Amino acid sequence: MDTMNKIVIEISPYSSELKETWNALVLSSKNGCFLHLREYMDYHSHRFVDQSVVVFKQGKPVAAFPCNQDGEQVISHGGLTFGGLLYGNTLHAVEVLEIFKELVNHFQKRGIKSIIYKTIPHVFHKYPAEEDLYALFRLGAQLYRRDLSSVIQMESRIKFSDSRKCTMRKSAKIGIEIREGDFFVEFHHLLSHALLKFGLVPVHTVQELELLKSRFQENIRLFGAFDGEKLLAGSIVYDFGHAAHVQYMASSDYGREIGTLDYLLGHLIENTFQTRRYFSFGISTVQEGRQLNEGLIFQKEGFGARGVACDFYKIDISGDPLAATL
Repeated sequence: MDTMNKIVIEISPYSSELKETWNALVLSSKNGCFLHLREYMDYHSHRFVDQSVVVFKQGKPVAAFPCNQDGEQVISHGGLTFGGLLYGNTLHAVEVLEIFKELVNHFQKRGIKSIIYKTIPHVFHKYPAEEDLYALFRLGAQLYRRDLSSVIQMESRIKFSDSRKCTMRKSAKIGIEIREGDFFVEFHHLLSHALLKFGLVPVHTVQELELLKSRFQENIRLFGAFDGEKLLAGSIVYDFGHAAHVQYMASSDYGREIGTLDYLLGHLIENTFQTRRYFSFGISTVQEGRQLNEGLIFQKEGFGARGVACDFYKIDISGDPLAATL
């Protein structure tokens, strides 16, 4: 296209000198959130080989692409729930296509054979931002994984099911108290015990949770359901402003008997986050989306949540895919 000939796109590897530029791009983007700020990404930088880049158009920063290298592939990003190209309202579809072309060229020159692209579900967009999906299609990207998340649209949310109401009443009758605080040690112990039966451990350590909370006081919030001073159930919620996302939730064995986690979640939905546009419970799938935890998703659906796809694409750049596609 003739207009594209007038556009100069440049890709610059991220470095600490670009931190302020990076964060400004995230904050002004229509699909980025605090997860993409360097203060969040860099807390576990020792675990990943960072290959993130900043995109310039005509010398001006216009987009950021968080990613890390794993062998001969890059992933956007292995340490984040979702990644993808972060960009604002100033970019048009043809410019996004050109950016993807240059991203492929950039990584091809570095010996990368494929790009794993973790899309940002639309409920976390602040403004429509699916030009990247069209670019993936043009590149011949293959959908290789699809997780199923559960989300409540708050302005027209479905009523709680009778089973959820029933379990919530059990805790209400005995006076369970909901509190927000920084009791990460107690919650992490509860979470670790809950995951142990599945042979899993929490992704974050207590120290990491406390560090992230100190950096994002308004965004990372811990809620608990207490019987006196005993924590029976808890949830860490990531607050994105227009959407709230349950990052972790756990209950003790006794708390499960009296429906304490349901009571806590009901309180968060009906009170704490009632003005948000979306309330997200996260995924209920394992084995790269090929197995659905039916009991878990049934619980979430009982609160009125319904399905939102979380997609992963693979872009093969081992050859020259651009000539016939972009």
